[in-house]
Amino acid sequence: MVRNLTGFWGSSARRGQQQPSDEPSARETCLVDGKDLTGSETYARHRVCPQCRFHYSMTARERIDSLVDPDSFREINRSIISLDPLSFASRESYTRRLFSDQRRTGLTEAVVTGTCTIGGSPTMLIVLDFGFMGGTMGCVVGEKVALALERAVKRKLPAIAIVTSGGTRIQEGVLSLMQMAKTSIAANKMNEAGLPFVAVLANPATGQAYGSFANLADVILAEPGAIVGFSSFRVIQQATEAPLSAESHMAEARLEHGLIDAVTDRRDHRTVLGVLLDLFGPRYKLTRADRGQQVSASANQPEAWDSVQMARHESRPTASDYIDRIFDSFVELHGDRVYGDDRSVMCGLGQLAGQTVVLLAQERGHGDPGTRGGRTRPEGFRKAQRGMKLASKFSLPLISMIDTPGPDLSEEAEQHGLGNAIATTMAMISALDVPTISVVLGEGGSGGALAMGVADRTLMMEHAIYWAVSPEDAAQLIYQDTDRADEAAESLKLTAYDCRELEIIDIIVPEPPGGAHADPDEAARQLRRALLGELVSLQDRPGKKLLKERYEKYRNIGEYSSHFGAAINREVSGLRSLVASGVRRVTRRGRTADANGDQAVTDLAQDAEAKTE
Repeated sequence: MVRNLTGFWGSSARRGQQQPSDEPSARETCLVDGKDLTGSETYARHRVCPQCRFHYSMTARERIDSLVDPDSFREINRSIISLDPLSFASRESYTRRLFSDQRRTGLTEAVVTGTCTIGGSPTMLIVLDFGFMGGTMGCVVGEKVALALERAVKRKLPAIAIVTSGGTRIQEGVLSLMQMAKTSIAANKMNEAGLPFVAVLANPATGQAYGSFANLADVILAEPGAIVGFSSFRVIQQATEAPLSAESHMAEARLEHGLIDAVTDRRDHRTVLGVLLDLFGPRYKLTRADRGQQVSASANQPEAWDSVQMARHESRPTASDYIDRIFDSFVELHGDRVYGDDRSVMCGLGQLAGQTVVLLAQERGHGDPGTRGGRTRPEGFRKAQRGMKLASKFSLPLISMIDTPGPDLSEEAEQHGLGNAIATTMAMISALDVPTISVVLGEGGSGGALAMGVADRTLMMEHAIYWAVSPEDAAQLIYQDTDRADEAAESLKLTAYDCRELEIIDIIVPEPPGGAHADPDEAARQLRRALLGELVSLQDRPGKKLLKERYEKYRNIGEYSSHFGAAINREVSGLRSLVASGVRRVTRRGRTADANGDQAVTDLAQDAEAKTE
């Protein structure tokens, strides 16, 4: 079924030169807008129309040339070729069809694999070619993909797969089907080894390749307008009575439904892939010398209602504002790989002082209806879980930014599993064996905030708030009057200073006078210093120690602590004062009774002190 024929192809093939193909090497005019393509460097290098951005087909060799650093590609397993394992009967023999495609394309099979560097980062490259039997995955394609991934694991290399495939190699029947399992198992090895795997879906990306290793990548990109899906557009149309729009099967629709991370222009692939490889690479790490100064907040504590208004200020910086100012090379990932992409949650990779981190952020936006004011849907929590898995796989610190008035409480959200999404997100972040830092930027509302806020260190901007029930809801429940929300806010103990006293948070990050919205750059600078300080202090701690300390931290919240001891002492002092004042007003008999009462109070105080200890 598979034969290794070293030297079968001529010297030009061994040197990797492109053989003649029926694909047009160049067009004079664009098929879409009719514009002149002659002399266009964009079309010559990337096969993209510079005017309408239509992406034409590329051969595997052309894709390699457009992606890799010059003279860095070294092909592997080129001499493996297909036989006719089933003696497949058709009008044209399978062997003859293979030989014809081999001569026409200069390829031995529908995939080219090899090592290279992209942006200076070594990587394993897997490129399918639709021009060879529609890029279908027969035994040799499955074997070469598996061998490439196995070699990547052995050499500790990341892998990039460019997928353009049309379905099943019917001439190899069920043997072709089994290649899905073979390549999926090989992709699992990448995951177990903690190595990055990125897939780029070109037009078309359907069938067995899409339903196996391509969908197991850590990051999935797609070209504009690419047909993407397990079934082809034709098959779905045959199975559906209602007519389908052409856009329903394109990459843009898959992005909207949370199945891919981004739609990226082919001209940007080399840069995007280079940045991803750099972010996943282990070349940077913070040291003690990088630690910023410990920050301290002002002693002038704001009124609770003032903090509520500050936290909700329409001009207050959002998560995206801080990310732009604090993190370098931020690459945002999209979708939960299940149903949709919740824009109220941002997930991605970035660098803080050269250290790659995974970022999760609740984005309330500045009036953008797509973010719904930061109310998170189940899809958003599942997207956050993807980020947590990346942090665990690549041993990267995780930073989460909290800014939400609570989860989306719609019926649709409940039907999509809101409660389960919150619970599983909270359980996952609490079980990570990497350093975790959360920061409340504005409003930390109920379980929607806590689901992404369970961390080794919890920071809180000076005028942020954290609550289980909003002041308005509390006022309605207590006073049946929402106009008394300011009174309820004071009782809820929701300010940063209250939360620090309750030992719910660890650090208050100072804001500029007038609040973060008065000077977003200064607010970002203060937050960056605080994040650096905490990240450095956590980085050298073993995962088991992080887990133990995190467990103890949340296990002890609400138990007897310095705050609760102080509360008891206040109660005892009040009772003592009451007794002392009574002694001066009553008779001898009363004084005797009060003395007994005073002894009871003393006993209560001693008992409280013992519990505190």
